[in-house]
Amino acid sequence: MHVIYLNQVPKNLFKHAKRFLPLIGIAIFVYLIYRLGFQDILDALFSISPIYIIISSLLIIPQALIRNYEWRLIQKEQKIKIGFWQSFKVLFIGNFYGSFTPSYLGILMRVPYMKEKTREPYGKLFINTVIDGVIHTLSLYGMLFIGALIVVGKVPIILYITSVWIISLAIFIIYFIKKERGEKLLRFLIKYFIPRTVKHYFHNFVDTFYADFPRIRKLILPFIIGILTWVIVFSQEYIIVLSLGITIPYIYFLLIFPIANVAGFLPVTFAGLGVRELTSIFLFSTFFGLAEEKVFVFTLVGFVITDVLVGFIGFLFSLAETRKRGKPLEFAFN
Repeated sequence: MHVIYLNQVPKNLFKHAKRFLPLIGIAIFVYLIYRLGFQDILDALFSISPIYIIISSLLIIPQALIRNYEWRLIQKEQKIKIGFWQSFKVLFIGNFYGSFTPSYLGILMRVPYMKEKTREPYGKLFINTVIDGVIHTLSLYGMLFIGALIVVGKVPIILYITSVWIISLAIFIIYFIKKERGEKLLRFLIKYFIPRTVKHYFHNFVDTFYADFPRIRKLILPFIIGILTWVIVFSQEYIIVLSLGITIPYIYFLLIFPIANVAGFLPVTFAGLGVRELTSIFLFSTFFGLAEEKVFVFTLVGFVITDVLVGFIGFLFSLAETRKRGKPLEFAFN
């Protein structure tokens, strides 16, 4: 028997795997177009009335206003002073960067923009963005869990995966809420995994992580508001569903579609492309017997409206900010 030891694996294997992993979703997306038939997809796409697309797109405005209010509640709790309009623009800019990065990690680009507006420490702003992202994601997971209960009869593994993921996230949050525990682990990671030449930058970064850390009870309202913003987002998708002549009970759509949306968070694609469509096709064809090409189309068009269009608005805001400064945005740890 031939045994392969870890030290025989090329050192750059994981580096290459990390580089090509996001292409998996693109490959799935291309395969779906091939299997469903390009012409059938086009026929379904052109059957959508433009008025439905306009109505769905207009919901971006109330959704973004409420989403910004949710974030500003956390900003206020952390004593981060920034105007509503400035926060609104940074929110869109973060969505722009998140819209084409795996797992939407690009939203961390909020940090340097927030730094420029507030002059607060990077560590504090980083934690603000993380907390906002976690609370907003937990709002989605609440809907996801109920959706997993609905499909548990046919797809029990979704409930198991959802439960494990939510419990793991809860343990992570509980651990890092305590300053002494969180700083101890971060110092350990810096000591053993960060090059010596830049250790002091990371230490300075961590020093401000827990500055004005929000009280847990003050995060309940942002969590509830987060659910409302997700309802609006999925309602935008549902409007496209109706335009295709598909009949799905609204409440079922609100609770099942989050499963596909969360699947898109997997870091094997850009902004969930391919993975989200594949999951939607499986769920809605299995439980409602929908034509697969129509599921593909409403998922894709919904993504264009709720992600690409929002990202484009963020891109315009980022261009305006760059012209105003007249120089590239700088990002340092001090």
